[in-house]
Amino acid sequence: MESESKQVMQKQKVEVFDILKETVRMFLKNHNFIMFTILTSLPLFCLTFYFETSLQETLAETSEILNGPPAYLRYYHQYSSTDSIIGRFSKNYVLKLVQLGLIYLVPLHLLDLCSAIVTIDLASMLRSGEKKMTLKDMFQKSFDMSNLRGTFVTSIFVQFLTNCHLLGLLYIVINYFVVLRYFRFYGLFAVVCSLGFAKLLRKYLEWSAMWNMSIVISILEGMHGIDALVLSGYFNRGCQRRGLFLMLPFFAWGHLLRIPCLHIGCYKSGNGIIVQAGLFCVVNLLKWVACMIYFYDCKERNLKKVVDEELGKDIAVVHE
Repeated sequence: MESESKQVMQKQKVEVFDILKETVRMFLKNHNFIMFTILTSLPLFCLTFYFETSLQETLAETSEILNGPPAYLRYYHQYSSTDSIIGRFSKNYVLKLVQLGLIYLVPLHLLDLCSAIVTIDLASMLRSGEKKMTLKDMFQKSFDMSNLRGTFVTSIFVQFLTNCHLLGLLYIVINYFVVLRYFRFYGLFAVVCSLGFAKLLRKYLEWSAMWNMSIVISILEGMHGIDALVLSGYFNRGCQRRGLFLMLPFFAWGHLLRIPCLHIGCYKSGNGIIVQAGLFCVVNLLKWVACMIYFYDCKERNLKKVVDEELGKDIAVVHE
């Protein structure tokens, strides 16, 4: 049983690699598609640059607040230490957090959605083998406004679900760094927090594939809101681990880009942030194309499964 599970996992990893390989191939074989998606992502790049600069400044300030003077934390009671940390958060710091939250929830979300709509729609045409489009044709292509409104509704649901899980991850991190590390059983709490974080992160990555697929369904199939999420869940059934492997490199890449920039202080000069924001936008485009390919793959699998089941029933009836 264990060997079969390992074989299934290895097969799913290979399938994910094939999806990623097809994603890169789709970009490389059509230069107009590359140019068009990059040009349409310029507003997202500019806002990402500003957001990342402000975010990393805030993270650096948060690190200074949490660390504090070691002697001060050593001689006070654990609750006093926690209260002292909370007292160090200034009004300007809180306002900066609110500003970052609003930028993330509204303009950054809308620009990412616009980039996703353009990228997925054109990538679907390229995959279906339609005639090669020039850069002018791509810019002149019209979109169904009713479909855009429906896709926006789906994105609201996805944004809500995504943010709930991200807040859960953030809650675990805050408990560990602000509260639990001052308790006597520090090692035990560290293990508990690590296990909880890993479990929630795994579920987040598994469900991210399904949520992103619902965006693809809204763009390509015209189903929106709860209907798109339900259909996405149906197509994703039995493919959760494959979705996890697909989302893992994109999630890791986005955060691995941020960590070295934060460590060397790229936010102070801005040059490193430009590179980070540019790479983030390119990888974001690849993510949406990969989600589109993943949707078609899951759809074909489910259709094949339904056909096989119907064929099995017909054979059983004939034998009876």
